[in-house]
Parts: sequence; C-alpha cells; structure tokens
Amino acid sequence: MDRDRQLSSELSRDLSLFHVTMMGLGMMIGAGVFLGTGKTIGYAGPGGVLLTFALNGLIALFTAMSYAELSSAIPRAGGAYNFARVAFGRGTSFVAGWMEWFASSVAGSLYAVCFATYTVRFFAGLGLVPITATQEAVAVRIVAVLVAAAFIYINYRGASETGKVGAVMTVAQTLFLVFIGIVGFVVVLRDPSRLDNFSPFLNHSHGGWRSLLVTMGFTAVAFEGYEVIAQAGDETVNPRKNIPKAMLYSVLIVTLTYVACAFAAVVAVKAGPGLTIGGREVAPWEWIGHFGGKGFGAAVERLLPRGGGLLVMLAVIFASTSALNATIYSATRASYALGRDRMLPAFFSIISERRKTPWVALCFTAAIVLGVAGLLNADQVASSASIMFLLLFFLVNLCVIKIRYNMGDELHYGFVMPLFPLLPVLAILLQGLLAVFLHEMGPIAWVIAPCWIGGGIVIYRFYSRHRAAPTADEITVIEEERAPGDEGYRVMVAVANPDNALSLVKHTYAVCRAKQARVELLHMVRVPDQVPLSDAHKYTAEGKEAVTETMLYLAPMFPLSTTLRYCRNVARGIVSAVREKRVQLLIMGWHGRSLSSGFTLGSTVDPVIERVPCNVLILKNCGDQTFKRVLVPVAGGPNSVFALEIASILADREEGTLTAFHVASQGGRRPFDVDAFVGEHLDRMELPRTRITARTQVARNAAQAILAEIENPAADYDLVVLGCTRDPKLYQFTRESVPERVAKFCAKPLVMVKASAGIQSFIKRWI
Repeated sequence: MDRDRQLSSELSRDLSLFHVTMMGLGMMIGAGVFLGTGKTIGYAGPGGVLLTFALNGLIALFTAMSYAELSSAIPRAGGAYNFARVAFGRGTSFVAGWMEWFASSVAGSLYAVCFATYTVRFFAGLGLVPITATQEAVAVRIVAVLVAAAFIYINYRGASETGKVGAVMTVAQTLFLVFIGIVGFVVVLRDPSRLDNFSPFLNHSHGGWRSLLVTMGFTAVAFEGYEVIAQAGDETVNPRKNIPKAMLYSVLIVTLTYVACAFAAVVAVKAGPGLTIGGREVAPWEWIGHFGGKGFGAAVERLLPRGGGLLVMLAVIFASTSALNATIYSATRASYALGRDRMLPAFFSIISERRKTPWVALCFTAAIVLGVAGLLNADQVASSASIMFLLLFFLVNLCVIKIRYNMGDELHYGFVMPLFPLLPVLAILLQGLLAVFLHEMGPIAWVIAPCWIGGGIVIYRFYSRHRAAPTADEITVIEEERAPGDEGYRVMVAVANPDNALSLVKHTYAVCRAKQARVELLHMVRVPDQVPLSDAHKYTAEGKEAVTETMLYLAPMFPLSTTLRYCRNVARGIVSAVREKRVQLLIMGWHGRSLSSGFTLGSTVDPVIERVPCNVLILKNCGDQTFKRVLVPVAGGPNSVFALEIASILADREEGTLTAFHVASQGGRRPFDVDAFVGEHLDRMELPRTRITARTQVARNAAQAILAEIENPAADYDLVVLGCTRDPKLYQFTRESVPERVAKFCAKPLVMVKASAGIQSFIKRWI
C-alpha cells in the first residue's frame, strides 16, 4: 500500500519562469564555452568561431521551438521520451529516454571533472598545496566525486532547492561571461587594429567553410539547455506558458553570450613578435588555437592581465557547477519517466513524500555520474554525448511534425511555432549533417553511441516491451483475430455500433467482390475520459456485437480479420490502424451532421479524410438499398475518377444507370468535356458505356446546381457519389467547399469518396 501511494505521488510545482530559464542557461553555459572556444578558433579560424556559435544558436532556436511547442502541449517530466512516446510509440520512446539518461549523466560527470581540474590546478599553481602530477590526477578524481555528490544531495533536497542554487550559479557565471564580452568590445574601441586578428576569416587548411560543420557538431552540446527545461514540465508553475518562454529566452541569451565571448577571445591577443609556437611567429588566432581547450583561458589572461586567471577560474567553477546541477536534474527526470511508464522497473518512479523528488531515479543517476567521474576519458565521452544530443534533437524535430499533423486537434498548445514545418525540417537536415561531420573531431563517438543505443534496444526488446504501462494517448489493441494469408487488396470497414453495421454490409460486399479483397473489421472502443485505460475492456460489448453482425455476412465470402482497439481519439485510432495494416480502401459510415465546432463533417470524419494514406468511402444513409439511378458530380481529377468507379460498382448490376454531371461556371474559358472524361476511364467501371450518361450544366453556384439536380423528380436519383474537395486547406478554412456543402444538405443516400494521391499518400503512411 505504501509503495502504491508513493508511486502515485506528484512532483511539486516550485519552479518559476526565472528558475527554469536559469536551469537552461546553466546547462548550456558550462564547460562547452571554455573548452570549445579555443579548439574552434584553432580548427575553423577567428571568424569561424563566431559563425560556429551564431549558426549553432540559429539551429538551436529551430529545435528549441520544437521543444517549446511539444512541451506546451505535453508538459510532463521526460522531455524527448514523452514526445517520442506520443509520436512513435513505445520502442522509439524508450531509446529516446535511454539516450537522454546517458547523455545527461555523462555530461554531468564531465562538468564535475572540469570543476575539479581547474580548482586543483589553480591551488597547485599558487604553491599552497605542493603535489606531484600523479597526486594531482588523483586529487582531480576525488574532488570531482565530492562536488558531484554535493550536487546530487542538492537535487535530493527538491526542485525548489535545485532551482534556487542553479539560478544563483547561473547568474554569476553569465555575468562573468558578459563582462568578458564587454571588455573585448572596449578593447576594440580603444585599439581598432585588433580587428586585424580576424584575417584570415576562416582557417582554409581545414576546408574553410567546410570546417564549420565540424566545429558546429563538436560544440552542439553547448546549446542543449532546452532539453533540461523540457524535463521540468511537472514542476514548473504554469508550464504551458513558462516552459516555451524559458526555452526561447535561454537560447537567445546563450547565443549572444557565446558570440560576445568568442569575439573577446579573438581580439584579446595583440599581434606581435611575442606570439611564437616552436620558435615560429604566428597569428593571434593560431596562438590561441595552439592551447586547445585552454585557449579561452590563455586569451582572457591576455585580455585581463591583472586577475584574468582568477576570473577564468571562478567562471569555470560557476559554469561547471551550474551545468552539473542541471544535468543531474535532467538525467534523473529522464530515468524517472522511464520508471513511471514501466519501461524500467517501477521503483525508478518512487517519489519521496517529504522532498517530492524521485530519489530512486536519482540514486541510479548518481551511480553513473560518480562512476564516470572517476574513470572518464573526457574528449571521447563528450563527443558521444554531443552526437546523442544531436540524434535526440533530430528525433524531437520529427516528433513535432508528426504530432502536429496527427494530433493537432487533440492537444492544447500554449505555444505554436511559426513557419511550420519549415523550421523543424531545416533543423533535421542540419543536425544530420553535423552528426556526420562530428567524426572528424571525435571518431570514437560513432562507436560509443551505437553501442549504448544497441544496449537500450536489447533491454527494450527483452524487458520493457512486455511491461510498459499504456498511456492515455496511446492506441491499445484489446482483441484481434487475423485471417490466414497476407496477399490481396485490403479493405478496412470501421464499424461504430450494431445499428450501422448492417447498413455497411451490402455495399462493402459489392466493393470487396469487385476488388477481390481481404476485409479488416475495425471497432474503436469508446471509453469515457474519466475511466482509466486499464478498464477499456469493460466497454467492448457493443463493438463485439457490431463486429459479429458484420462477420456473419462477410466471413463466408472473403478472408476476414477483426480488431478491437482503444484510443482517446477515434479518428487517430482509425488512421493508425490503416497505416499499420497497409489498407488500400477504408469504408466508414457518417450520420450526416456535425455537432463539433471547427469541423465540417465531424470530429472523426474530417481528420480521417485528411490523414489516411488510402482510398476512402464515407457512406451516409445508404441502408440496405439497391441503387438503380446514380448521380456522380465530376470536376476532373483522381477523386472524380474514383467516384465514377465506385458508383459503377454500387449500381444495380442489371438495371443500374449512372449520370456523370458537371457544373460549368458562367464565362469559363476551358470547358470540361464530361463525355471524353468518362470514355477515358471506362476501363475502371463495372457498367457498360450504354448505361452511362454525361451531362453539363452552366450555373453560377455549383453546390446549388448539384443539389437541384439531386432533387430533380424527373431523374429520381436514389444515390449520389461525390468526390472530396481538391481545394487547398487554407481555402477550405475561408470558404466551405462544394462537395462538403452538397454532402451536408443532400437528403438522399450519399457516398463521399477520396482517392489516394501518390507521393502524398506515401508521406501520410509514414508521417
């Protein structure tokens, strides 16, 4: 009982906008700016370092917008793990959470070692503690473990303590770096000749502009603070607004700070005879680059000859500890989320009743941080952390596209990015490119990262997959029976209830016979929102009855499979089933009215028509009738062709006739030849040409003309088959389309069809 009570506890909401912004800054302004600046100057040149940080900041802003949008809609601890769970399901989400946990934990170890290295060397340089090189190495490990343990304890004290301590550290380090940037600009104002240090602008010995891809990949880890902000969804006050603001503010602040500090580092060293390497006079940027990771410190000591070394040491201490604090927090929340959803053992999600912190997850994170802090090869593991952060960001940008496309009408967004989907697509392309070029600085990263990811895949396959708890937004298969074999044209029938099941049977039979099809019967179980997912099976009786009724008529003639599924959103469940089972045609009923605000035909029909990657038939009031006179309004294009084909299938085999009806606008320049259109596609129709009539009518209002033709007593139509609109979505928002208006006001049996559209349907099937 106690354990259950702990598992159901909630994290406390103590973090304000200021706190989470500082957490993001603390994660970013860590050892990266100190170690990365010197290496980047040496590899890419003096102008290259400015472009590296500026362009990385731009890419980070694109991805931060993806994180901001998703975090505002899904404000829960877990970050990329949660987004991947909603977008791609359990397997991908486990790997995302597994990568988050590893990358953040190892980054924390790096910051602990960075702190220890500068602290021990500073005191050793003062001569207060005379030690040998071997003793210094041991002292670095001991101090690293001690400082890591201290911040692990701070994280245990709770989110409020974590946020307050991290905010103090981050403010201090940011002020230090801003001060260095200001001094750099002041130096240039006094001595404009320092701008000559930017000649040449790029280091052409490493490929010039190509070198930027290498240095951007290497320093990408210095821009990942928005990932830790995403982990704070359960502990932030008003998360839907504050988390997006914190992400965008932190990226903008850190990019400007990095660029200012890089500028100051380049102009800090005055060109002259004193700059030599191995007896050879070199340019200032070459001299700085010669020091590698210590280049930034060497430059600042030249910029501030009095106290520059102390200032750098203090800046590194503040930067390392604030980043250490943030990475421990992030790694703990990643493993907590995995335990909460039973991807890892349930005890990972146990929360301290007093501190409201996930202390078990913190203990496991501490083991990784402390263990690596004592055995770390910094450069290799740092490169591995960078590449996994790049892969994580790549995945999150995919998630924001898929979630907006598939679930945009389900989620409540506090922030929506502009220029969608251009920004996440650009980020995906650029991050993939940076990951490829990263091997030039850290080739071992392409060994360590796949090994860690591979280990996570093994754990998921043999443990997590069978134990993961379902989530509210997940699609769950309750019952499923598959027919033998796997070949043939696939028709899925979405059965809602016993009342409309039989109304679909006769017409489904006709279509399946014409297509020699396999049949998939689908029922989406409707469960009240307040009912837990584990009780979904209690609401399957109606669905089983509907499926059984349909099976009695179709099973003797066609290979037939059945599935009962649960999803909070019925439309998303239908679309998911269509993709999973590679269906070519979806048939579903429509009651003929929309009770949902913002939808034309209904909250289920509209998203299904828009998103399914297959042909669609929507039946309205068709019942068990025989159709002898069928009207097909046509305007050209694939939907009209498909409408003619379906009309010829549904028309009575002996007496059925079909009228292809086109409404031409008054003064139209290009008359549409209906008769030629019918003749061109006659091979797809089940009726002979003699029973197909083509007619054209000129009218100002196409919808009114079609509705008038439907009610024409002389024609006495008993079925209308209508293609969906081909208008762009923006046009549909501003003006109701002709097919939608006809469908809403048509009083006779109606079938609305939509044909799959080549590459667009291929993209829909995967996205």
